[in-house]
Amino acid sequence: MMRVPIAAGLGLVITVAFFLAAIFAPLIAPYGMAEVVGDVWEPASDKFLLGTDNIGRDLLTRLIYGGRTTIFIAAAATLLSFLTGSILGFLAAVLGGWADQALSRFVDLMMAIPSLIFALVVLSVMPVTVGVLILVMGFLDSTRVFRLSRAVAVDITVMDFVEAAQLRGEGRNWIIFREILPNALSPLVSELGLRFIFMVLFISTLSFLGLGVQPPLADWGGIVKENKEGIVYGIPAALYPAVAIAALSISVNLVADWVLNRTTSLKGGRG
Repeated sequence: MMRVPIAAGLGLVITVAFFLAAIFAPLIAPYGMAEVVGDVWEPASDKFLLGTDNIGRDLLTRLIYGGRTTIFIAAAATLLSFLTGSILGFLAAVLGGWADQALSRFVDLMMAIPSLIFALVVLSVMPVTVGVLILVMGFLDSTRVFRLSRAVAVDITVMDFVEAAQLRGEGRNWIIFREILPNALSPLVSELGLRFIFMVLFISTLSFLGLGVQPPLADWGGIVKENKEGIVYGIPAALYPAVAIAALSISVNLVADWVLNRTTSLKGGRG
């Protein structure tokens, strides 16, 4: 029977709780996302468990809906970055030659520009919608996934089982998806958790700077921005989303570390 370490089990419970809250936000949130239900920065009470925000909206409701937006955008952008980066990285390793050099140099060029600055420039001239945010974040992060997947795939392509598949006349799709991908899962799974957390921090940073999720939608970075002035007066409204970001980051990393330890490392391969 599979035994789950205490730390991984705790991380799994917290992670699942965050995702369930995001999925069922309309059912568990006590009020509407943009509904003004009280005075400005009311303290926690039976009516408002975490108090109200800077314009009188229920803070718990904002956190639940903010988590839904943050997790959805981060998950979608992570999926996009892995689909794009890993496939291109595997393809570059299999093709080699000028194709590998062209893709690698383009990725090097993109990585030379800080991601946050690049995103701010792009978003300043484009309509800031959820779809645009996912595309920009996924494209920028795919360069990191490309570097990792290419480096892993280059090591796998020189192994005997890949050469045997090539001698059998297998095509590139077979080599990539049946030979390279199964043996690259271990480092990719580990990186998946890290990239997801990076996306959570990325979208929160963009929203805090005013170029992320736009009102009336809520996300954790935007909630911090809306309530940051309250910190001066000892009002903790801006701290709750920060705690949520930290809790999600730690829990996902605990789960990713456990999954990494359970997956087969790159020692042999398919026979």
